[in-house]
Amino acid sequence: MINVIVELSKYVILTLMVVYTFHCFYMVKKQDEEEKNDALRQQLMLIFFMDFTAFLVIYLKTNNFEVIIFYIEMMVFFAAIQILYRLFYKKASLLLLNNMCMLLSIGFVMLARLDLETATKQLLIAAGGSAIALVIPVMIRKMKFLRRLTWVYAGIGILLLGAVLVLAKTSYGAKLSLMGIQPSEVIKLTFVFFMASILSGMLTFRKVVLATIIAALHVGILVLSRDLGSAVIFFAAYLIMIYVATKKVAYLGLGIAGGSVASVIAYQLFGHVRQRVSAWKDPMAVYQNEGYQIVQSLFAIGTGGWFGMGLCQGSPEKIPVVKNDFIFSAICEEMGGIFAICLILVCMSFFLMIVNIAIQIKNPFYKLIALGLGTEYAFQVFLTIGGATKFIPLTGVTLPLVSYGGSSVMSTILMLAIIQGLYILREDEDEEIERHRKEAAKRAFEAEEARRARGC
Repeated sequence: MINVIVELSKYVILTLMVVYTFHCFYMVKKQDEEEKNDALRQQLMLIFFMDFTAFLVIYLKTNNFEVIIFYIEMMVFFAAIQILYRLFYKKASLLLLNNMCMLLSIGFVMLARLDLETATKQLLIAAGGSAIALVIPVMIRKMKFLRRLTWVYAGIGILLLGAVLVLAKTSYGAKLSLMGIQPSEVIKLTFVFFMASILSGMLTFRKVVLATIIAALHVGILVLSRDLGSAVIFFAAYLIMIYVATKKVAYLGLGIAGGSVASVIAYQLFGHVRQRVSAWKDPMAVYQNEGYQIVQSLFAIGTGGWFGMGLCQGSPEKIPVVKNDFIFSAICEEMGGIFAICLILVCMSFFLMIVNIAIQIKNPFYKLIALGLGTEYAFQVFLTIGGATKFIPLTGVTLPLVSYGGSSVMSTILMLAIIQGLYILREDEDEEIERHRKEAAKRAFEAEEARRARGC
């Protein structure tokens, strides 16, 4: 009977995910506020039923009552987030909030299936990050001096990355963390603030050079630490922000050329890089060594097919570092390729929303922040999924909000809180423009009435 429930559950979960994904894009064109609110409520119900079905299956397969306790704690956490944002921020983007909850849900389901203790740690970190994140939108809205802290952002980033390079121990071939914290995740935020600060306002060639030097220091330290995934993300954010701020294709071309040359140099200098490229080119040839991870990942993806094996029916634990770098492969194996495609589309919806905010916001400083954060998010998703599917060499980064990783989850939640603050700022700008329009229309009407009165 349990096997029948598990088999049926994967189709139920898949259907709920497909409908949720459809809502993400369908709501973009909806203009009626009441219809949007109905769709948002439907999304919450879809998340609830998906989580209920998934954790019911995990409990039936493991017969571990702690799964039920974790599920209740998780639902309390989601309820608190939804209620508090609605209380404190009337103008917040609820679609952005729902997407965050959906991605966290997928991560909690897979982590609870793999290791309940890890899932519990992830929940505690997410709850702590969300508590801090609640104050960030109001800080973005009120603290106008953030634009003037240009060199504070640069100093914090270089100092912390330098500390990792000097003091951190090597883990999986790279220096990543100090005392269990990965500073590069938080520095992603300060780096974007630095770039936005120096590139907004009066833009000169000197500022472009200074921005390039500081960006090169960030990327260079990361390369020396062999944190190549983060180095690529920082470089991509720098390149896009420079191009948008200057609107010069020459800078974009020079950046791409420089990045290509740097990649070749890194390949020649670091055996770690050569191993990953070798595993990417022909993983079966080096299956017993560096190719083992990617081969196990591809086996898992292929085994899952379109509809998946069902929760607790596969063997994702055979993939090394599955909870961090290869959770996408575990999702493909047990939830299926269609579910994985929907996950990618939800991530795309996230990115498109951030780009939309960047396009519509008027202040150049905040516009560049939104664009930079969106670029970092998109590239991190691309690197994680691309590495797991052998589309690109492995870079060792996590899937935001889904993979296990305290620093990654914390920084992503803070990033989304910043985006919420920018969304609220955009709403404020729209209200201000509308208020000025009405005042101008009123003055024009009064002037017309006065003219008519004089004519009479």
